[in-house]
Amino acid sequence: MEEKRRLLILYASQTGNALDAAEQIGREVERRGCPVAVKSVDEFDASSLAYEETVIFVVSTTGQGDTPDSMKAFWAYLLQRNLSQHWLEDVNYAVFGLGDSGYQKYNVIASQFVAKKLDKRFSDLGAMAIVERGLGDDQHPSRYEGTLDPWMSSLWRMLYQKNPKKFPRGLDYVSSIANMMDQSKIKVTYWNVDAAEVESLEMQIMRARLMSPGKFSHDKNRPVCFIKMIKNQPLSRAGCGKDVRHFEFESPYIKYEVGDVLEVLPGQSPAAVDAFIERCNLNPESYITVHSAGEENHLLDALKVPVRLKTFVELTMDVSSASPRRYFFEVMSYFASTPHEKERLQYFASSEGRDDLYQYNQKERRTVLEVLKEFPSVQMPFEWLVQLVPPLKTRDFSISSSNLAHPKQVHLTVSIVSWTTPLKRERKGLCSAWLAGLDPQKGVEIPVWFRKGSLSPPPPSLPLILVGPGTGCAPFRGFVEERALQSRSGLTAPMLFFFGCRNEENDFLYREFWLSHTQNGGVLSEEKGGGFFVAFSRDQPEKIYVQHKMREQSTRIWNLLREGAAVYVAGSSNNMPSDVFSAFEEIISKESGVSREAAVRLLRGLEKAGRYNVEAWS
Repeated sequence: MEEKRRLLILYASQTGNALDAAEQIGREVERRGCPVAVKSVDEFDASSLAYEETVIFVVSTTGQGDTPDSMKAFWAYLLQRNLSQHWLEDVNYAVFGLGDSGYQKYNVIASQFVAKKLDKRFSDLGAMAIVERGLGDDQHPSRYEGTLDPWMSSLWRMLYQKNPKKFPRGLDYVSSIANMMDQSKIKVTYWNVDAAEVESLEMQIMRARLMSPGKFSHDKNRPVCFIKMIKNQPLSRAGCGKDVRHFEFESPYIKYEVGDVLEVLPGQSPAAVDAFIERCNLNPESYITVHSAGEENHLLDALKVPVRLKTFVELTMDVSSASPRRYFFEVMSYFASTPHEKERLQYFASSEGRDDLYQYNQKERRTVLEVLKEFPSVQMPFEWLVQLVPPLKTRDFSISSSNLAHPKQVHLTVSIVSWTTPLKRERKGLCSAWLAGLDPQKGVEIPVWFRKGSLSPPPPSLPLILVGPGTGCAPFRGFVEERALQSRSGLTAPMLFFFGCRNEENDFLYREFWLSHTQNGGVLSEEKGGGFFVAFSRDQPEKIYVQHKMREQSTRIWNLLREGAAVYVAGSSNNMPSDVFSAFEEIISKESGVSREAAVRLLRGLEKAGRYNVEAWS
């Protein structure tokens, strides 16, 4: 009977936000007395969906409207043609989608895309929606929680109307946080271990991340390889207001294709890690194992190798850059021993205090360590810290080199992130600032993973139209390197590259590199049918962007498209991708004499055929 009353929550997360939201919904369900299971979609057998009574989906949208990696197999199953339109007629469902409306899919807000697709497919298969689809937006002042809270209120009301037994103590009953404090989902076991034997960094990372509740995908526990920095070179002029670097790394195990992405596990400040351990009264030299409470972790039992507590914190818990979630403040309120701290934390954790919490926490980007220091009476058990401190995530960078041109090397083009908060606090991006501070002479080992990005490697016979302003030029440096190498042994198709930056003197990234390939029959030279076009947005009174340069080359772009060219766009996700798409619309309409609507259809066709590719980031 309880299995039938159980509510199943399935999440598909790329960066962790959907997981956080799913767990928040799960906690609220538990506090209302309803059994609940929270699972990643890749841990659930899609063929058993028809046996569930109630399923809540929390799904994120990645990149330019893409499905999270963990959802791809699940989604492929749902698209099977042999599934009947009555297959899920006994299933009630709800969908909450997360995304960032700053990412635009060519004039369509991408943050709604995956949730919309899932909602429609479940309806097509006969399932009954409990409430209207919810959509959380990272651009909202309170991020996704701004819409999640009212959406959950509607969900509880409709669930209770459909089946009052779901909430046996009534719609308005919610157990207090105190009743959940003995229910930490994490168990930490301390071991007496001889610390004389020092494990390799690879094994330390694997063991720590394997134990972490951060739910890293299995292939993210053990690094593909370790790389060492051999060059740390500024690309932008000092004092110009931005710091862009060219990094080069080497390892005998490097293997990738142009268009691939490098995932880097950043190092945290040793001082911040030490301060966190001291603030929480922990012994950094303790040896621990971590696993879910109430479950036997057979894999860890087999490994039987505990990890040093300080190493676990360094490699899995983001104490020095990530802001804690609202539930962190709620749990802190329970462990606060002074009335004024407890009252303030309870207010932050309430729906009434949500906006003030946003101003205090997210907008200032306060770190876990800073928050703990501002509430000194809070003494939170390590089990709860392990459960609630945001996991240390890898950072993604578009690779800016060709492995064929640079065997055993990988290059990155990185803008060092820094900003000032409303309260004038100076902040820096964890990974970019860490990389910028590395000395190539020190030989620091950097754990990395390689993965496919949104830009597939083009064959040498494919004409290319590349658009990459700012650090969006990164993948195309690799494209040009590789095609230059291919041109030495055979014919290659033409390339047009549109680059943009603020000033010619300040941030014309890789200037000599691009110009060298426009000369002496290079792959960007006019004699090879190529071209290199630069827009300097701030060197004249009127702003000029890449789309303006594209319109100037309207005829050449159209001729290459007619010859079967593929379009690759990379860079900031704000307005650039949609502005570039509009420029292509205008060019196609003008040169072919068709309507703008017909031009859009042609571009959609290119997209479906894999000839219009976008990689954008915020």
